[in-house]
Amino acid sequence: MARNITINEVTIEWLGNAGFKFKLGGLVVYTDPYNVSDEKADLVMITHDHYDHCDPTSLEKIVGSDTVVLAPQAAVTRIGNHGIVKVMSAGKTFNEFGVTGKAVPAYNLNKQFHPKGVGLGYVFTIGSQTIYHAGDTDAIPEMRLLGKVDIALLPIGGTYTMDPVEAADAANSMIRSDRVIPMHWGSIVGSKVDAERFKRFVKIGRVEILE
Repeated sequence: MARNITINEVTIEWLGNAGFKFKLGGLVVYTDPYNVSDEKADLVMITHDHYDHCDPTSLEKIVGSDTVVLAPQAAVTRIGNHGIVKVMSAGKTFNEFGVTGKAVPAYNLNKQFHPKGVGLGYVFTIGSQTIYHAGDTDAIPEMRLLGKVDIALLPIGGTYTMDPVEAADAANSMIRSDRVIPMHWGSIVGSKVDAERFKRFVKIGRVEILE
């Protein structure tokens, strides 16, 4: 297992939890940066305001004056004066540095941690790859409306999000992407055992476990 993978010239590095760094040429894009290095970002996507997804210390390291930070309203206060902040809501589209996409719903169905209408996921295209970062979510019906997804990044840790079985069912029955990368395991909740269990249950798409 590796920490990163390159798919059609897009390098994807897992930063732990729900944090990822995407690179294409000189373009650097982050989602939910957490425990990051100091490589500056062109674009940052924040899914919600919890500390392990919207981390001011990490943002201070990677956000410059020209960095665009996309985030839901609830996260704006935690972001502070880092970069050019653009408030997102479900259904709102964006086009930044050639990365196009939209914010999508992310919420719990039978838990109280992530109420509907607060947090987000993102579907975005970088290079030739359309990527779905699910955010902290359960298997919600809106996943059926995502359209073509090449790579899905799905939380599998349970407790606050889908567990491995629920996430695999979402991958198989609703998202049906070419590749799937499990996230939200190994630090806050979830273990490598959960990631391997998720891989066993996924029948549609190739699972890439990063560490």
